[in-house]
Amino acid sequence: MRLVSLCPSNTELLYYLNLIDDLVGVDDFSDWPEEVTHLPKLGPDLQIDMDKVEALKPDLVLASLSVPGMERNIESLQKRNIPHIVLNPQTLKDIQNDLLQVGELTDRKELARQVVESMEAFIKSYKEMATTVKMKPKVYWEWWPKPVFTPGSVNWLTEISELAGSSNIYVDQEVASHQTDWEDVRKRNPDVICMIWVGVKESKMNPDHVRRRPGWTEMKAVKQDNIFVLEERLFCRPSPRLLEGLQKLAKLLHPDIFSTDKKWSFYL
Repeated sequence: MRLVSLCPSNTELLYYLNLIDDLVGVDDFSDWPEEVTHLPKLGPDLQIDMDKVEALKPDLVLASLSVPGMERNIESLQKRNIPHIVLNPQTLKDIQNDLLQVGELTDRKELARQVVESMEAFIKSYKEMATTVKMKPKVYWEWWPKPVFTPGSVNWLTEISELAGSSNIYVDQEVASHQTDWEDVRKRNPDVICMIWVGVKESKMNPDHVRRRPGWTEMKAVKQDNIFVLEERLFCRPSPRLLEGLQKLAKLLHPDIFSTDKKWSFYL
């Protein structure tokens, strides 16, 4: 099949299904695995060049609604009658279901089942370890600083927080992404701050940006210097690689409990 991926998470999904060799084009932000960096680039995920997509004569385009604004891509695919599917994962279970769906469409049904089973076993092991955590820190995830966007309860990062023996301070917001402000974050007084600005490299995220905010010097996380700059690619892309992010967060928060060297990897 001739496959096209319009966002990094879809590209990563195809890796776990051993379909990278079938890819003929990707969005500009797809950078893993390394092989995809040499493929034709079709533009940023919110500004895909549909003329280029159509010229590739794909058998299947993997579109997504995981980022607001991608609806335009889907409208263009529909207008041009380009064969496509639309993924919209919000949870770890959604990602597993996406693997199974894509596996069904690409003759990778058995491999998809194996990846899902591997994910489920790893998640179960972390869930069991998390039950032994006595003091669970409150985590504030910062997707974007101003206006502030942070994951709500219907999001993989809330699940990952719990699996890592902690809790998301915005678990009370029943949405995937919640817009708030600095003052509300200050009032919630998290124990840990995780900076994962979407589309921004770690080198550009300085914890001093957080420390300078009004009243934040009195926050527990700032007082204890629990401000972590984390890799967007391991926490913001809804693909199986999120389990690598889980490993990293768990060891940061509870190195005594999650000190195992066991790593989840279904690399081919």
